[in-house]
Amino acid sequence: MERFKALRVSKTDDGQSVDWVDLGLDDLSDGDVVVKVSHSTVNYKDGLALTGKAPIVRKWPLVPGIDFTGTVESSNHPEFQAGDSVILNGWGVGEGHDGGYAQYARVKGDWLIKRPAQFTPAQTMAIGTAGYTAMLCVLALEAHGVTAEKGPVLVTGAAGGVGSVAVAVLAKLGYHVMASTGRSSEADFLKGLGAIEIIDRAELSEKGRPLGKERWAGAVDVAGSYTLANALSMTRYGGCVAACGLAQGFDLPATVMPFILRGITLAGIDSVMAPKPRRIAAWERLATDLDRDKLAELTVTRPWTEVTDLGPQIIAGQVRGRVVLEVE
Repeated sequence: MERFKALRVSKTDDGQSVDWVDLGLDDLSDGDVVVKVSHSTVNYKDGLALTGKAPIVRKWPLVPGIDFTGTVESSNHPEFQAGDSVILNGWGVGEGHDGGYAQYARVKGDWLIKRPAQFTPAQTMAIGTAGYTAMLCVLALEAHGVTAEKGPVLVTGAAGGVGSVAVAVLAKLGYHVMASTGRSSEADFLKGLGAIEIIDRAELSEKGRPLGKERWAGAVDVAGSYTLANALSMTRYGGCVAACGLAQGFDLPATVMPFILRGITLAGIDSVMAPKPRRIAAWERLATDLDRDKLAELTVTRPWTEVTDLGPQIIAGQVRGRVVLEVE
């Protein structure tokens, strides 16, 4: 195979450097499937890897990118053969294993799933780990009895990747969506996705009461810290909060009162190591419950060479919705 273009993060005396380099297949992490990458995306975790704001990178040097889609170039895995269209989300790729910011990726076939025929390759990356995580959150709410008839559902960080897909999916399923954002300018965007109410992030991001007024039947939280504590304190009796992020912080300054006085469930959502059956179930639900027009509204497409600029922007909360990266 000829050499190909990749973005690589390397450790330096001052921290790290991010450079475009030419690699060969032997420069990549081991795996039994080689994929020619057509599209990738940028998630909050990718931003952390690109900026070094958190110790996401565990292998040096590393090709970042926790998501990619493309076509199998070669395979020693029984489930895949050359020409198959596949998706990868998570599994430590882009953290401890070379990831999707390259023209080729080499990974374990057990980490791949075949692209659902209902989606184009670009649409799968418009969804990406963020959208797949949002669907896992919705599945958790449903599993704990939070149906549309039970009352409103709160979505924090609603203008971001997870939040925007969660708003769109919940709205299509008939939920009354309360969207929390720190960007008042995104109110029309969120209402276009189906949100009924817009809540200023400041209402939830400071220390609150251990038990507040019951306002929602469930919540999807990407923030952690005080935001998650407040979401729990205002969840209705028997409700559920699906927690999948730590954009505000990894602490949880809460009390047991929502749990023992209102029977609240806190459901932890892990998208990185989720088993394949759960991943396939999430993608099958996305195929039926995510409006393609709404997906297009929350998505922008950029050349993959712009990812070095997008990394700091997503950490600063300046990226709306989802970004599809077209790989050359």
